[in-house]
Amino acid sequence: MWDRLKLFLTFRDSRFEDLTKDNFRSVVYRDASAGLVTAMTAIPMAMGFAMAMGLRPEQGLIAGAMACLIGRTFGGSKYQVYGPTAAFIPLIYAIMQKYDHGFLVAASAIAGVVLCVMGLFGMGKVAKYVPNSIIVGFTVGIGITIAATNIYDVLGITANGGPNLITKLSGVVEHAGSASVYAIVLGLLVFGLTRYLLRLSIYIPAPLIAVGVATGIASYIWSDKQLNLVSTKYGSIPTNFFVFTPPSLPAMTSEVAMDLAYFVVAIAFISGVESLLCSSMADRLAGNTKTPFNPDKEFWGQGLVQIITPLINGFPCTGALARTATSIRAGAVTPLAGYFKAAFKLGMVLFLTHFLELVPMACIGGVMLWVSSNMIKVSEMKHVWATGKFHGALMIYTAIMVPATDFLTGVLSALVLYFALRPFLEPMAKSEAVSNEEVAA
Repeated sequence: MWDRLKLFLTFRDSRFEDLTKDNFRSVVYRDASAGLVTAMTAIPMAMGFAMAMGLRPEQGLIAGAMACLIGRTFGGSKYQVYGPTAAFIPLIYAIMQKYDHGFLVAASAIAGVVLCVMGLFGMGKVAKYVPNSIIVGFTVGIGITIAATNIYDVLGITANGGPNLITKLSGVVEHAGSASVYAIVLGLLVFGLTRYLLRLSIYIPAPLIAVGVATGIASYIWSDKQLNLVSTKYGSIPTNFFVFTPPSLPAMTSEVAMDLAYFVVAIAFISGVESLLCSSMADRLAGNTKTPFNPDKEFWGQGLVQIITPLINGFPCTGALARTATSIRAGAVTPLAGYFKAAFKLGMVLFLTHFLELVPMACIGGVMLWVSSNMIKVSEMKHVWATGKFHGALMIYTAIMVPATDFLTGVLSALVLYFALRPFLEPMAKSEAVSNEEVAA
């Protein structure tokens, strides 16, 4: 354990093995370019994630920058980009609806300690026991939840969406009469333009361009249409970054204790599983043939992200799949790309603050609809179904339960079903997978 701790506290480790004296300039240039592209892509997404969580837009910008600095310093992956992710949206939204940011800071810090201890004890391999069918189902369920939550902004409805999927959808029907055609057009424009630009090239900061075009239309052509803007809902966006926000808890009761335990487990689970999946994906996407990511050190880095980031007016973050892929395709080689991303992001925000305040909420909704659509991948669902009806049923069950109940209830009940039925149905699932492969051949 002592050797593991020394490794965790080593800044210059194998993650920088591709940076040498001979290629120093070219690698730094590639990392800086990747950091710039990723930062431009991340700005509207970070704001959207924060607002979907019930937080202020600047908290998403701060969280994304700080998580990247901490994760790239102490994490176990060469390539991973850290920041706000969709998986945390329903969880943090639930905390903010019932408690406050101080409670979130406390729960996140405890979860961070849990992750650090798990890393020290070499428990990074635990995440591999979660079957892919549940992970895919969880991702689909979160995508449905995000779409249902942000449809209000796209429709221009200012009412509260409610705590679960049923109340969200019934609220849309109830307040449909207050929808704005102009908001719908802007939201769909951002959604469609983002998808189109990214098909042209991954190097294009599509969300930022799409939001910029739609905001220009709203400001100069539809300025009299009374669209709901970021400034309308949140006021001005402050630029005094790194505000210390200490943890706080209400009077401890059995209900508060149960909630705290629930949210600690949920934050640790999401952080651990998503970061390891993202790290594994990053190694494959980058064609890494040298030292692979270290899952135990990744747990350690994730723990520090969850402890420190919320203390500076942020919130829990983890490895971001889409931004990691963008960074790698834009040329990232070492963790330096993450430092550049954080620096460029904060620098651009300082100059774009006034512009960001003018962004219609419908545009943010359009970005989040694009995020949710990316989470529902038909190819992954087909792959799970091809492994057998058992895993297909687990995927469908998880995809329904996550938005219908909550994250932990959906995932934990699916895990209980998996381990309870696995001895009986896993052999059948394997034989079905073999049959499907023979048919495909």
